[in-house]
Amino acid sequence: MNRRAYSRGCIDQVVGDILSGWRYDISGLSPAMRTDYDQHLSDCSHCRRRQRIARTIDVLLISVSSLSIVAFLLAAVVIHRVEVVTHINTVRVHLNQAHAVAVSLEAVAIVGLVFSTLLWVLVAIATPLPGFIGGIVQQRIPADLRDRFTKDAA
Repeated sequence: MNRRAYSRGCIDQVVGDILSGWRYDISGLSPAMRTDYDQHLSDCSHCRRRQRIARTIDVLLISVSSLSIVAFLLAAVVIHRVEVVTHINTVRVHLNQAHAVAVSLEAVAIVGLVFSTLLWVLVAIATPLPGFIGGIVQQRIPADLRDRFTKDAA
């Protein structure tokens, strides 16, 4: 039965097309506006599965970007310490016989760190991950503490 429901596709194609958009996230809508979408996601296993896959990809992208930032930061610190101790300043790369380019390994690690940070920011902006994580955190906070936060915000 579960395979048949999936092979059939979405139960409401119009709502399914709206929900299938990569950037679409219902957590930013007011509760009154998202009741139809919530109902559709609870009824339609096809759309629920697609949303779960999209959120898994979002979490994996932000996790890989975070690990890359940590790795390049660690590499920059270690290379800086090694260069200070061993007095290795540059690595010479010969592009052709006439030109040689001197590249610091620390500079390469810093460029990797900047690039990884840029990718992390782009993933955080391009995906609905902040709203998704905010919803998970709100579900896990006790009700009395959640009420205190909403009263203070208002």
